[in-house]
Amino acid sequence: MLRDLAYLFYPIYCAACDSPLYSNERLLCTSCRHELPLGNFHYVNAKKIEKVFYGRVKIENATALFVFHKDGLVQNLIHNLKYRGREEIAKELGLWLGSELCQLSEYQNIDVVVPVPLHTKRLRERGFNQVEKFGIEIAKKLDAEYINKVLKKSSYTSKQSKRDHMNRWINTAETFKVINESLLENKHILLVDDIVTTGATIEACVQELVKIKGIRISVATMAITE
Repeated sequence: MLRDLAYLFYPIYCAACDSPLYSNERLLCTSCRHELPLGNFHYVNAKKIEKVFYGRVKIENATALFVFHKDGLVQNLIHNLKYRGREEIAKELGLWLGSELCQLSEYQNIDVVVPVPLHTKRLRERGFNQVEKFGIEIAKKLDAEYINKVLKKSSYTSKQSKRDHMNRWINTAETFKVINESLLENKHILLVDDIVTTGATIEACVQELVKIKGIRISVATMAITE
């Protein structure tokens, strides 16, 4: 009764469609849970993501939880995470994807989960890295270590959402550097990010990471654009 009363006066809203949740719903309404466009790339169509990086950088495995459509539910979900501070979204998506990946042999040998970093200025502006809790929950499910101090964004760039594809690639090139590289030597790492569009951000990170001795790299993101 107390919980229902709290919902009456302090309603919680669906992270995807912004409608009020019922007391038995968590983060997403029942409708959105069924309508969100799941990618299932780790079960089928894995090559679709790998094609994004083919001929650019070597990736062991790649997956994304959702397919991103402009003005769709996933866009609203990620917007609420990044710009409305709803960090619980990242945690829930990490639990969701991690629960699936831990059942697959390709991901059971992941040693370390590494997030794509934000520049320190962007981190101060936003107050958090939107993929941190996503990565932490995946690491727990994979029984892997989570390390966020090995990649550093070395230059501040304007928001990617305002740039076309070519300018996004130019904007991210050579903006990352590796620190504490000994922590990743001879490790299979899972690089995590929120969304893959052109693949430029992931590519720039991988180009630096592959300089580390014996490293293997897989990728997992919240979403990929069609």
